[in-house]
Amino acid sequence: MEDTPLQNLADPDGVCYGCGSAHPSGLRISSHWDADAVHLVCTHLPDPGFTGWPGLVYGGLIAMLVDCHSNWTAMAHHYRAEGREPGSLPRIDCVTGELGVKYLKPTPMGVPLTLRARVEGEVARKSRVICEVYAADVLTAVGDSVFVRVDTVRLAAAAHGTAAT
Repeated sequence: MEDTPLQNLADPDGVCYGCGSAHPSGLRISSHWDADAVHLVCTHLPDPGFTGWPGLVYGGLIAMLVDCHSNWTAMAHHYRAEGREPGSLPRIDCVTGELGVKYLKPTPMGVPLTLRARVEGEVARKSRVICEVYAADVLTAVGDSVFVRVDTVRLAAAAHGTAAT
């Protein structure tokens, strides 16, 4: 397993609240390939500010963790499929096409969460990612989501109604 998080390798200036390495107050999750070379893993200890019900993690935080970690799983998969290192050019970026989270059990606060994600299927630019969330050894949530490979410059230009340069 690599020591440097994929986020730092592929997007050291990232500003996403959940996974951006450069976000000044974000979560800065760190995703790494597991020793099995199939799953991407990350561990996160939720801050008490992300409490939902007393003693439980806010479900929106779980969704954000699943979203960010799964997106990095899709991007890491594309880099690997092309035989390239994360951060090599041209850059690979994906965005969320569909986000699905099934909450199986309450997720307790004060327990490190481990996310294990893998690409379950790929069709052209779209990748289906399954992400399991564990509180200690207890599976509490499962994400089943689709991520789309995009050119983020064009995407941002389209969102703002301008032409990409």
